Amino acid sequence: MSVFTPVNAQELAEFLSHYAVGELLSYQGIAAGVENSNFFVTTTTGTYVLTLFEQHAPAELVYFLQVMQHMANAQLPIAAPIRDTSGQFLRICNTKPAALITCLVGETLDQQQPSTLQCAAMGSILAQIHLAGQSFPLKRPPDRGHEWRLQTAKRLLPLAEPSDLALLTRTLRNQHTLNFENLPTGLIHADLFRDNTLFLNAQLSGVLDWYYACDDCWLYDLAIVVNDWCCFENGALDTERLTACLHAYHQLRPLTQPEAVQWPSMLEAAALRFWLSRLVAILEPRVGSLVLQKDPLEFRQKLEQRQLETALIRACWVGAV
Repeated sequence: MSVFTPVNAQELAEFLSHYAVGELLSYQGIAAGVENSNFFVTTTTGTYVLTLFEQHAPAELVYFLQVMQHMANAQLPIAAPIRDTSGQFLRICNTKPAALITCLVGETLDQQQPSTLQCAAMGSILAQIHLAGQSFPLKRPPDRGHEWRLQTAKRLLPLAEPSDLALLTRTLRNQHTLNFENLPTGLIHADLFRDNTLFLNAQLSGVLDWYYACDDCWLYDLAIVVNDWCCFENGALDTERLTACLHAYHQLRPLTQPEAVQWPSMLEAAALRFWLSRLVAILEPRVGSLVLQKDPLEFRQKLEQRQLETALIRACWVGAV
């Protein structure tokens, strides 16, 4: 969540006039995140989040907003879109597609290490998301799936620092052997980092930012969560947190033998995805007034660690499953 497109009070008041949310009192930009323009909006009926979408076409946005509504209907703690007075989720604000979203209570954990209980909560909510998504009728391919990762890595090879070249080359070789056959697939969040969740009194109170949602391997979604939630500062996996996350997930959506075989490679794939994404953001920056760029070194370290931790990764799987 950043501010690429500014909004003035007149534009915002006009936008809000199409919703039954009262009169505008105040608003402010949200500087966290990297994809869309976001604002906290306070009206006479409460506080909401306004999102201006910077990249996606309206048809894609309808998909994301319907995913959010589907998950909210499943009684999961989801920031849900609000329909305007004509029943639509999507409108235009300052030339951009925009939506008004419920504002959930709680705080992110992006500046602190999660506890074992919080990692277990993430395993549980991710399994619930995957199970709830089975009844969602729409399908969408991933933005940054396997082929994107392979092609982007190849494109960046000539630009890589000498210290990165061997790691990228080795990872590409490994990823060409990743076998997706017999891996359960369905709707995934695809970006469930600490800064996309809220906790209140140590309890999970919100899952945010569904704008990478798509159909892909459930195991890949689990790898994304583990790579952010279950690591030390140096990127190495924490056995206790990893085991707790896997066990909580497995209790609700049992993990399979084909998934066990591909688990180390999928953790590597998830680390590669975010290393590449962050490298691209730096090499091809977008103009924005409050743009947060994240350090690619974090996921470079995690990728290196995953390639050194195969025995630990397999041992934790056995211990959890």
